[in-house]
Amino acid sequence: MNILIASTIVPFIEGGATFIVDWLHLKLKEYGYKSEVLKIPFYSHYQLMSDQMKALSLIKISDNVDKLITIRTPSYLLQHPNKVIWFIHHHRGAYDLWGTKYQDIPNNNEGLKIRQEIINADNKAFKEAKKIFTNSKVVSSRLEKFNNTKSEVLYPPLLNPEKFYSNQYGNYIFYPSRINHHKRQHLAIEAMKYTKSAVKLIIAGKSDTDSATALIMNTIKQNRVENKVTFLNRWISEEEKVKFIANSLACIYIPFDEDSYGYPTLEAFHARKSIITCNDSGGTLELVEDGHNGFISAPDPKQLAHYFDQLFYNKNLAGKLGNAGLEKIHSMDITWDNVIRRLV
Repeated sequence: MNILIASTIVPFIEGGATFIVDWLHLKLKEYGYKSEVLKIPFYSHYQLMSDQMKALSLIKISDNVDKLITIRTPSYLLQHPNKVIWFIHHHRGAYDLWGTKYQDIPNNNEGLKIRQEIINADNKAFKEAKKIFTNSKVVSSRLEKFNNTKSEVLYPPLLNPEKFYSNQYGNYIFYPSRINHHKRQHLAIEAMKYTKSAVKLIIAGKSDTDSATALIMNTIKQNRVENKVTFLNRWISEEEKVKFIANSLACIYIPFDEDSYGYPTLEAFHARKSIITCNDSGGTLELVEDGHNGFISAPDPKQLAHYFDQLFYNKNLAGKLGNAGLEKIHSMDITWDNVIRRLV
């Protein structure tokens, strides 16, 4: 079977949306299928989207492709009679983030017109698909709410989960992620002002904007936690990340209303480390069980600090929660066997 994976990208920007494409490509070949990848540059500024969407919808994939699997919005506008969508999120500014501070389309005549064009194009593409999978219950719920479209949840695994391990339960909480306001690293930093133990916080990642980086720097300075917080303002290597997680006390991942559980959550659990998340973090709540394999906090610095201290003072608890995290992954069958079987 010849399988084409198609997705939109922002050139030279990596992340979960690119990993899922590259890893699926490698695994399809490993499982004996012929696979190629089509990565389409797409710029999501609202004034540029209409023409790009129209262009995508006019492309008919050649007949020697037996199955088309599309990933990132709006790659699913491509035409093929056997199209399967592994849907990871909408253009959220037109949907669940409309009317919030994260809205990226203006609420004027031009913006409303483009928003409706996005919704109409999505609805048409969803009806054309043979099957629609999502990466979380959160995204499936949005599809049903906004597009009246049913879907099945198919959780994406890590490429090489076996490389993650636990060496010790050290003295720091680790937060690896892209730096932006939506990921709320600033909230973890503010929590360090209220910790009573000797616990530390290490943040690793790079921002696409100078303002997001400045927010981290300023938050550290304003809260006077320079001796408690380390900010690695760069993309660390996979080898570094594995070691940081292996020696951490626990990991933290507290985005606002995330589309999925996030790779940091999965990486932590494979390394037998617990995760601290927030009760408004979206998809993380599909993996994290409060007091069982991690902690679910209010988005409140004082409550986060309480959990930081609790783990620091009780390393046995940190290990118990971490082991339960790995068991959770196994119980949900988050494996490539499951992914390939259901997609193909």
